[in-house]
This record gives sequence, C-alpha cells and structure tokens, in this order.
Amino acid sequence: MAERVRIAVAGAGYWGINHVRAFSRLAGCELVAVCDPDERARGRAAQLAPHARIERALEPLLADPDVDAVVLATPAVAHAAQAQAALAAGKHVFVEKPLALTAADARATVAAATAHGSTLMVGHLMLYHPAFQRLAELVAQGELGRVFYLHALRVNLGRLRSDENALWSFAPHDLSMILSLVSSPPVSVAARGEAYLQAGVEDVVFVNIAFADRTMAQIQLSWLDPRKERRLTVVGSKKMVELDDAHPTEKLRVYDKGYDRPPEFTQYGEYLTVRQGDIHIPRVDMAEPLERECLHFIESIRNGTPPRSDGPSALKVVELLEAASRSLREGGRPIELPAALIR
Repeated sequence: MAERVRIAVAGAGYWGINHVRAFSRLAGCELVAVCDPDERARGRAAQLAPHARIERALEPLLADPDVDAVVLATPAVAHAAQAQAALAAGKHVFVEKPLALTAADARATVAAATAHGSTLMVGHLMLYHPAFQRLAELVAQGELGRVFYLHALRVNLGRLRSDENALWSFAPHDLSMILSLVSSPPVSVAARGEAYLQAGVEDVVFVNIAFADRTMAQIQLSWLDPRKERRLTVVGSKKMVELDDAHPTEKLRVYDKGYDRPPEFTQYGEYLTVRQGDIHIPRVDMAEPLERECLHFIESIRNGTPPRSDGPSALKVVELLEAASRSLREGGRPIELPAALIR
C-alpha cells in the first residue's frame, strides 16, 4: 500500500458529498477519485476535490490499481452488491448504513470481506460521536448500575424518502447504539407504524426490543413531527443518562436519580425511597463525528484492526431491522429472535 491510503468515494449526493469533503482534507489518505451519475453532484465534488478523478460510474474505480479503498455513499438498495464487487476487486470498503436490505445479503457481504481479507466498515455514525462514546464509558464502568431500559427518539419534519421507510432510514443509528450498550442478546422485536403521506412507505414507526436479561428498548421514528429531536435515554439502577444530540452545547446529562432500598427492607418495594441527586453535565470535547469515523476507517486499514462498526456488528443491526419489518407487516406481532441469529 502507498504511504497514504488512496480513497475513492462513490456517491456525491445529499450525504456522500460530506464524505468527499472529509476525505479530501484528512491526513493519512488521498482522495483520488469520486463517481456519481448526476452531473451536478460531480460538479460539486470537483470543486471540493479538484485533484480527484471524476467518473460517472463505479466500475472504472474498482479496476483502478491506484485505489486502495472505496467509500459507498450510494442508495441503500445497491450497498450489498457494490460492497461485494469492491471486496472482490481487492478494495477495502466503507459502506454507508444500512449494510444491506436483507440479512442474507448482509451475511454474504461479511463473508466476502473475510474471504478477501479486506476491511469492511459500516457508517454507523453515532458510534463515533464523542458524547455517545462518553456515555458508553459510563455504562461499561458501571456508573449507571444495571441498565434497566433505553428509549430513543429520532423525529423531525424532514426530507421524504420513497425508497425506504422511517424504520430503515432512521433506526440503524439507534439500533447500533443500543446493541453496543446492551451486552445481552435481543430475543424479540415488535414494530408498529403507519404510512400517512405515501402509500406503503411508513412515515412513523415505533419499535420495541426485549433482551435476554430483561432489559428493554423502545425507539420512536418519524419524519412527520413538529420538532427535530435526537435523544437517547439510558435508565440504570443507580443513575440515568440522556444524550441529546440536538442540544447545541449540553449533549450529555447524567441524572443522579433513582430509588434506594434500605438494607433492612430488601424484599419490600413499598419501602423504596426516591433519590433526587445532582444533574451532572460531563465535559465532552466535541469533534465532528463524520471526520472521526473517516479517520477510524483509515486507521483500521493501516493497522489491520477491526473497525468499531465492523461487518458482524452491522449484520446484527440488519437482522433486527429485518425482524422489525416483518413485525410491521404483521400488525406489530412480536417476532422471536433465535439465539443463533443475533449472537
């Protein structure tokens, strides 16, 4: 490999143009090519990366020996096939979420990365958010005690999609965070939603997940809501934490709240007493999550280490999405998850 990892970005649209911007200025890599079928997108990419080769299609970049790694910021329906083609061409791959639209395609993509010995990373951006990483530390260190339940809110009056519903568009963010915080495997998932604006495309979805250790998680998703909210709340036996990504400054709040049980009455719930402690706002040194994510991809390639959002972890997200989609089609019926499926 060259001294710097040579990157090609496929897709310079709504989100992909941010990858063009990030990789064009990161140390340790060189953005050598960008492709997009849209002429306006290619023009924007050329302005941000004037030294990069601009193409209409992905195939010439896969055949180029001067490309070490490919970033796929393309429509989700193309992710699995394009990722597998890039891996077969000997490239390292960073594919935006979700990894695939079926668990079978996700498994095949993970297997391809293993077979070719290449790095496969999936764009679960929130795992690289400094506030979430601080939250994960608090959970891992036992600061919250036993995690009882989590609830996530990801809503706004946002851009309508016709190629995916609110579940597949928004839930990967929250599922990736929840699965990284809860060590116990999920055992069932249920989802209910409605398509109010476009037939067959759910604008609002509610997801409930049960874990083997009795932890619960709920996710509310919508692009038909009056406010933009991005919150994850984790309730533990000792403390509670709220990650509010929409807040301009206070991204993380730790609440020293809960119920204390006097030792002499360990079996009697009626003797529990409410604890109203302080609210602590931890210091979080903010950096752009996308830039941290892109840098992590480069470092994973150079060091030969698995990315934080690797193929197997992304596969678990797709498996849950697929089960939730089935529940959605069946009117919210809980879908049991075989242990072998999600572990």
